Amino acid sequence: MSLSESRVLLVGGTSGLGLATAKALEAHGAVPIVASRNPESVRRALEELTYAEGITVDPTNEENLQDLVGRVGDFDHLVYTAGEPLALVPLADLTSERIATFLQTRLLGAVATVRAFAPHLRLGGSITLVTGTAAERPGAGWALGAIVCGAVVSLTRQLAIELAPIRVNAVMPGVTRSPLWSGFSEAEQDAMFESMSGLPLGRAGEVDDVARAFVYAMEQQYATGTILTVDGGSMLV
Repeated sequence: MSLSESRVLLVGGTSGLGLATAKALEAHGAVPIVASRNPESVRRALEELTYAEGITVDPTNEENLQDLVGRVGDFDHLVYTAGEPLALVPLADLTSERIATFLQTRLLGAVATVRAFAPHLRLGGSITLVTGTAAERPGAGWALGAIVCGAVVSLTRQLAIELAPIRVNAVMPGVTRSPLWSGFSEAEQDAMFESMSGLPLGRAGEVDDVARAFVYAMEQQYATGTILTVDGGSMLV
């Protein structure tokens, strides 16, 4: 499937994985529509793109989503990468309120966005969500990441059945240099990225590595309910 002239809505498309995917889509001739709740983030993203469209939206606000549906119209592919930076939280601090806050955008926002936009995907369209290797290999303090990543994996497979023939897949990055880690100090980030030298591919991931997986999920025509792992081999060691 050629992405040339296709319209792709990227909720969370103004930084990190989402912005890298928008740039990769432009290189394939697609028209990205980058959406974020922060108007300034949208403005900055459009400065880095060539012919993308930009829209402000809060994926946790259903009235806001319905307004966006009317403005976007029919389109070809939906990518959802919205979410706040990750944080390590020990069990002693893992309150129900903290869990609910973390799930608000990453999980509930994804469900609300898919519910609003799935009816407007054109024939042959797809939905691609983002999860993470914490779903399969969490560590101490990774409960928040493990909870949301595991939930997105299950959601992806369920939606692939319910929304067929729309293809629904998810990309599962390993540790990738992105704003996802902005809640960590610079020293903590450097140490984490350096530790990735022990992976089979010898380095941390870059957002461009992961963006290629999102593009593939849109281009191929016979995978659905699939979790595309892009982790440099971290699941092997």
